[in-house]
Parts: sequence; C-alpha cells; structure tokens
Amino acid sequence: MTPDWTCILFDLDGTIADSAPGITASLAWTLERLERPVPSQTELLHWVGPPILDSFRDRAGMSEEQAEHALATYRPHYLATGIFNSRVYPGVADLLQTIAVSPIPLSLATSKPESLALVTLDYYSLAHCFDVLTGASEDEVRSSKADVVEEALRRLAASGADISRPVMVGDRDYDVEGAAEHGVPTIFVEWGYGSISEQAGSIAAVASAAELQALLLS
Repeated sequence: MTPDWTCILFDLDGTIADSAPGITASLAWTLERLERPVPSQTELLHWVGPPILDSFRDRAGMSEEQAEHALATYRPHYLATGIFNSRVYPGVADLLQTIAVSPIPLSLATSKPESLALVTLDYYSLAHCFDVLTGASEDEVRSSKADVVEEALRRLAASGADISRPVMVGDRDYDVEGAAEHGVPTIFVEWGYGSISEQAGSIAAVASAAELQALLLS
C-alpha cells in the first residue's frame, strides 16, 4: 500500500525525547543566577517546546536584551549539564528506524537550535534516521515552529522530496498551530508535555509509538 504521507516532520522535545529534566533544571539554575523568581516545576514544563528566548520574554517578563542575556547564560549550562539528562520515549527509536528504511523522507522540525538538536540525536544514535535536520537558527531569528516547518519543507523540496502531502508529529499546540500555518496537518502525541486541550486542531492523537506508526506508515 502506498502511504498517504509523502514526507514526515518530527518535533524533538516531548515527541522523540523526554528532555524536560535537563531543560527545566538549567532554566531554574539560570533564573536563580539572574536573581529572578523560579517558577514551579509544573510551570517550567510549559517552557519546554516553544523557543526558550520567547519564554524568557513572555513568561519571565524580560526585555529583549534581558532575554538574550538569559539565553546566553542558559545555553552553556544546558550543554554542560542538561542536554543528556533525557530519555527517548518507548518505541520511538524503533519507529524512527522504521521510517528511515521506508520510502518516506523524514525531517526534524524543532525549535531547539540545530546544533543542540544534533548533539541530542547523535547521543541516541538517531541522527542518521533523518534526511533533513531542521531546527532553530543559532541566533533564534528562525525559532517559531511556523518558521521551522517552512524551512524543513524548503530543505526537503531542495533534496528532491515530494512535499505535497506532509504531516507533522508533535506534542504541543505550538506544533499544531505552527504546522497549520503552512497547511500541514499534525498528529498529536499524548506522551509529551501538552495538555488535552492542546490537541485541538490536530487530525489525530496517539498514546503509543505503535499507534503513531499505524497512522504514518499504513
């Protein structure tokens, strides 16, 4: 059977990997160092997914200059202590390996900077599964999910992939809304950081990698 999808885009944090422990610990450390109030762990989970720069501004009430300073403080600490404090969700590595040997091109589409995303995927020996690795630019000029999806589609098309029927896989409303700006439907994974209400607008919600595989490759 020919799959319905001609290419697949995957979010990283909350979709492939449970990376919240390392991210939230580094966020808490950064806010403490900057003598800012540290939100609860529950609140910090809402920071995981959207661009960190945006969260410093929108959630911590920082100016653009303060947010950029906070990001510059956060990143070295996260790279040194937090990036490997994560785990791949059950069944997801096997699913990515299965997609990799299928005819369907696969792109990462994450708001994590590409350099950090590559480090993460290399650590779990998953980088080779992707035809294209797309993330935020290092300066986070390209960091919104809509911008990342646009760039992922551009790179896939440049590689010769058919992007006529793309699908996004993600765990936050941020993924659903960003993909929708380019007419890309989203399959919502329930094991990530999004609430039930964030599933609104997705074409399906799945509770396991096996369910996801059935929708992507059947």
